[in-house]
Formats: sequence, C-alpha cells, structure tokens
Amino acid sequence: MTFYKMTGSGNDFVMLDGRLTTPEDWPTQRIVDLCDRRNGAGADGLVILTPEGEGTIRMTFFNSDGSAAAMCGNAALCSTSLAGYLGMATGQMRLATGAGTFPTRQTERKWESALNLPDFALPGEVAIPLGSGEGVIWLATVGVPHLTILVHDVDNVDLTGRGRELRFHPATGPAGANANFVSSRKIDGVEHWFMRTYERGVEGETLACGTGAVASAVALATHERSHLPMKIVSRGGRVLTIEASLEAPVARAVWLTGEGRLVYQGELAE
Repeated sequence: MTFYKMTGSGNDFVMLDGRLTTPEDWPTQRIVDLCDRRNGAGADGLVILTPEGEGTIRMTFFNSDGSAAAMCGNAALCSTSLAGYLGMATGQMRLATGAGTFPTRQTERKWESALNLPDFALPGEVAIPLGSGEGVIWLATVGVPHLTILVHDVDNVDLTGRGRELRFHPATGPAGANANFVSSRKIDGVEHWFMRTYERGVEGETLACGTGAVASAVALATHERSHLPMKIVSRGGRVLTIEASLEAPVARAVWLTGEGRLVYQGELAE
C-alpha cells in the first residue's frame, strides 16, 4: 500500500488513500506501530482521506498512540494539499472531520493550504495556578480543547514536565487539553510570536499545532496582547497565519493558512 509522508510546519503525518483502505483496517496497535519513529514510518498521527461526494473529502485522524481525534489543523492543511495531489478534489473543497465539515482550499503557493474553521467561543481565563515564568492561562475549544499559556520565553519552558501537568489538569475537563506555550520577541523591530505545544495523544512536544495556533492567536487578540491577522512561528520554524473576526462572545470567519507539504511517498511492507 502506498503511503504519503506529509508535514505541516513540522507536525508530520502518515497519510493513506481511503479508496484503498478504511479506518476499520487500522486497530490501535497497528497505528502505534506505523507511527513509531524507530520501527515504523514515524509520525505524529495517521490520516485516511476518503472522497464523500463531489468536492467533499473525509479526513479520519488518529494520534500516534492510536486514539481518534475529532480535529487537527495541520492534518487538515495536509489533507487539502494531498487531496489535490491525488485528484480527489482541486482548488476549493470541503473537509469532513469529527468536529464538523469545513471549507478549505489550496493557495497559489505550492504545498500551502487554507482552512476555514467554524465559529468558536472566545478564550477565557481558566483557574489554574500559574507556574514560574507564566503570566496567564486561557482555555478555548477549536475542534479540540486548547490551553494557551502566556510565558516570558518559550525556549525556557519545561515543556515535558509542565506541559504534561497542564495537559491532564482537571480544569480542562476529563479528556484534558493540548498545552500551547506562547511568547513574543522583536526581530528587527517587528513583534514575532513563538509557540511550543505539548499535544495530547502524542503525549509529548510536536513541532506545530494548527488549531493550537488558532486558539492562541484569538486568545492574544481577545485579551489585547496582540492583534489579528497574526503570524505564529511554530517550533518547526514555519509560520502559521491566523485570521478571524472577534464578535463577542465568539470568533467568526476563522482562517488558518500554513504548510501542507508532501515530503515523500513509499510502500508499506507488512
């Protein structure tokens, strides 16, 4: 079976053509083995793309631990690019996910996509005691729940320790949340925002998180720490662009633009 290795700003996925396989073919252990970085193809998650009528593609997403997730922003950007590459749809399309069906499109830049996310409630401050170097913590759900933690310097965050603690914090609900640490610094006089993510389901740091970038950008704009549109530099060094209209109590017209790049394709040998 042919597989496609895709990256969205360093958030990487093994992707399969759903015309040749189904989600039912992939029990938990098989997903874990495939995503293993030493003994498998290696990825943050598995994506299966299946056409569902003209111009609509179903994205079925599994984390690297085999758990299903309703939504993943960077996987959606990669799915848009790959759907075009495989001829499932071109230009503008609709992406069906566990969190809903969203308009999405390929941009004029090769291997870049844009995703129109649904309205969501503006992020609010959550009652979690602050750790060292933390200024405020906000919570929002963008398909999946996200904490945004404003810190002095993302490079000095205990991502594994503090990230895991926040990911499982009771205040985020029984399923927990992704933990996105953000800070800014000026480069040549221009403010740049940087983000690091502890991602549930991977249970460690990923090099980017699309919906986490959306949650963080909207949180920063809502609470007047910055403004939209906003560019956030991922840990992988790529830039994600977030646009939205803040109309309390919700964010509307939310667009995420970023990389959805094919790295290589190969054959699975089992």
